[in-house]
Amino acid sequence: MGYKKRMFVLIGMDIVIVWCSILAAGLFVSYDGQGFVHPDQLLIYAAVATVICPVVMYVFKLYNRVWQYASVGELMSIVKAVSVICLSSYAISTIVSNSFVPMSLLILTFETSLLLKGGIRFGWRVFRDFYFKKAANQRRTLVIGAGDCGTLIAKELMFDRNSQMRPVAFIDDNPKKHHLQVLGLPIYGGRDRIAEAVDRLSIDDIVIALPSISKREISAIIEACKSTKAKLKIIPNLGDLIHGRITVKEIRDVDVEDLLGREPIKIDLQEVANYMKNKAVLVTGAGGSIGSELCRQISLFQPRKLLLLGHGENSIYNIEMELREKYPNLILETIIADVQDIGRMEQVFAAYSPQVVFHAAAHKHVPLMEKNPMEAIKNNVFGTRNVADCADRFGAERFVLISTDKAVNPTSVMGTTKRIAEMYVQSLNHYSKTKFAAVRFGNVLGSRGSVIPKFKEQIKNGGPVTVTHPDMTRYFMTIPEAVQLVIQAGAFADGGEVFVLDMGEPVKILDLAKDLIRLSGFEPNIDIEIAYSGIRPGEKLFEELLTTEEGLGSTKHNRIFIGKPSDIVRSELEYQMKQMEKTNGEDILEVYRKLQAVVPNYQKSDREKELSVV
Repeated sequence: MGYKKRMFVLIGMDIVIVWCSILAAGLFVSYDGQGFVHPDQLLIYAAVATVICPVVMYVFKLYNRVWQYASVGELMSIVKAVSVICLSSYAISTIVSNSFVPMSLLILTFETSLLLKGGIRFGWRVFRDFYFKKAANQRRTLVIGAGDCGTLIAKELMFDRNSQMRPVAFIDDNPKKHHLQVLGLPIYGGRDRIAEAVDRLSIDDIVIALPSISKREISAIIEACKSTKAKLKIIPNLGDLIHGRITVKEIRDVDVEDLLGREPIKIDLQEVANYMKNKAVLVTGAGGSIGSELCRQISLFQPRKLLLLGHGENSIYNIEMELREKYPNLILETIIADVQDIGRMEQVFAAYSPQVVFHAAAHKHVPLMEKNPMEAIKNNVFGTRNVADCADRFGAERFVLISTDKAVNPTSVMGTTKRIAEMYVQSLNHYSKTKFAAVRFGNVLGSRGSVIPKFKEQIKNGGPVTVTHPDMTRYFMTIPEAVQLVIQAGAFADGGEVFVLDMGEPVKILDLAKDLIRLSGFEPNIDIEIAYSGIRPGEKLFEELLTTEEGLGSTKHNRIFIGKPSDIVRSELEYQMKQMEKTNGEDILEVYRKLQAVVPNYQKSDREKELSVV
């Protein structure tokens, strides 16, 4: 029913209720011996009330309410509106009729009107409640959190005809709420009773509706839920509740990053704004996972111009379209170029004179680079050299290299080339006016080629989920938190540093796979098999964050640490890099030897050992 049609129906209903209330009250007063009400008085009273009623109800916005969600607020509005209608109608009719109207008529009219107006409206809610509770084929849902957010979510799930979930109970840690009911649903107990509730109530889904508690607490609750077979979902953040955006659509699946239990990163906006605002900022590899997130976050700090440089036209086009929609006033320049092409890099720097450079372009896939070592050298080593040299030559203020923990005591070609890139950037700092720095972090959840999307796809296909080794561990960060720390580290750069990001405790890949399977509503090795594929070429069981000679120093940020600058002889490094340039790549062993000449602690990979035997 349309809004206007609905309003006219309600107005008509309210007028009928007014007339019925006045007539019933008049008859009761007359026949009960409480006084006599002349028909003219009733007629005047009814006529006045007929005019006043719709006006007052409209003023109190009672024709704009969605009554299937009616609550105490709506009840109070009805009480106020009926009071105003009855009092004003009584006063005006007394004046117009110029005779005393019995007070009992007013009281009885008020009681009857309130009962009918409120009863009909709230009766509609009761009907909706009963009707939708009977909906079939809905998944039984346990809501964790019986506060404002949990109540809103439960209410939406109950009344959304298209919802596949039906709330049946709450869990809340507040003992004062235990054994009470909200929306007719019991509060079963605290988090220690989650497993019991899931078992006894045959729960299919658990919704965590606690947007204001800490990440660590969320992680603990998820841990308690993991022992059940229920599928986990979560409300994203407190901002959605504050701005009234909490709807069924905001519920998302619990993901691996929710398990990390780390608090949100705090950025010193003043420091970041000081080196980015009104500056020309260049991001290489801008279409990649890290590069595109860098562009999104840099856009918040009002750069004078943002330069998006990448080799793949589709990925650059996608991030450009996204940024133009979100930041229509931001000046963007999209540049299709290869960092290996020094001539093209010189053209870019000469044309745009970037003042801040984030170098994220790189080959990062470990097994692939073991098979194609010269491509890793060209992109990660010579590409970095080209961009860094241009930053120095064209007077950039800052240059930040995105590096990896695989550069520490590397066992892979990829890690070794990134270590050489770090060394080259550090060597430039000794004489350049540009502040060069590198930021080193581990695996990024959800980035292209990372293990999480692969596991999700395998689970979607029914398994098996393949893990390389049961003891393999990795450091993990989400893409946004890694990028925020990179941007903050850029503010600390004084020249030559390697910044190391605090990624918490390393995570076992096997535990990660099990968690993902459980979060998807399955049981590891029962519903979804876990298979071991063996360590791939270039991989090691665990990663490190610093070499022994670097040490670890603190910064003003509790999540960013600094490695002591290495003593690098620039002339020797340049000589070794020129020797690499002379390698045609056909002799793989020669490539490995030249990498080891630059990075002596590069440990031979299995592939190199195999080739050596041959």
